[in-house]
Amino acid sequence: MNTRILVNFFWKAFWFGGLAGLIASFFIRPEEYLTYMSPFDALELLGVFLFFLALGLTFAAVSMTGFFAYLFVNRMGLNLFKGYWPTVQVGLIVFVLFDLIYFPYRAAEGNAAIYWFILIAAAMLVIGWSVAKIKAKETNSTAFVPALFFMIVFTTVEWVPGLMVDSIDYAWLMVVPLLVCNTYQILTLHRLPFVEKEPKKGQTSISKSKKNSTKKA
Repeated sequence: MNTRILVNFFWKAFWFGGLAGLIASFFIRPEEYLTYMSPFDALELLGVFLFFLALGLTFAAVSMTGFFAYLFVNRMGLNLFKGYWPTVQVGLIVFVLFDLIYFPYRAAEGNAAIYWFILIAAAMLVIGWSVAKIKAKETNSTAFVPALFFMIVFTTVEWVPGLMVDSIDYAWLMVVPLLVCNTYQILTLHRLPFVEKEPKKGQTSISKSKKNSTKKA
């Protein structure tokens, strides 16, 4: 595989995450921008832009690290569990979705209703399921479970630092770049030219005839 293609792949994922974090900040923390709009302060406003962009880029780097870990874990799981690996992945998905509800609810100590955490887990499942369906459609049906596993389990693991902060705003500012980056990486990976395209039948027959003619000569 060409190194330039791989660098371009991660470079795009990196900036997609940064831009996703910046755009998300417009909706999650609009007061940070409005403070410097009236009176207008261009320098401070630029500082806020750069801060949220850098925050998104940081979470994008976390996402890319998680993607490398997923490739390793997926290969190790195939070697270790063989044909049972998809079943193990489904079990881990269920376990992580349960953790997304149970542990944050306990940490909230009754300050938040449990249905909020159920909605978060359901949203993660819906997003992961949609991405996995697209992945399976573009490749093959066996890619569904690994893609779902990556989108739910690894996104949640990457999101753990955001879930531990006191401010819920920064938890959302973290998960948006993670989801955007992870979606891009899992849906783009199979499109990268890992193997050179095989020549068409017509081309192979022509090349064979040329070789035969040269041999006869």
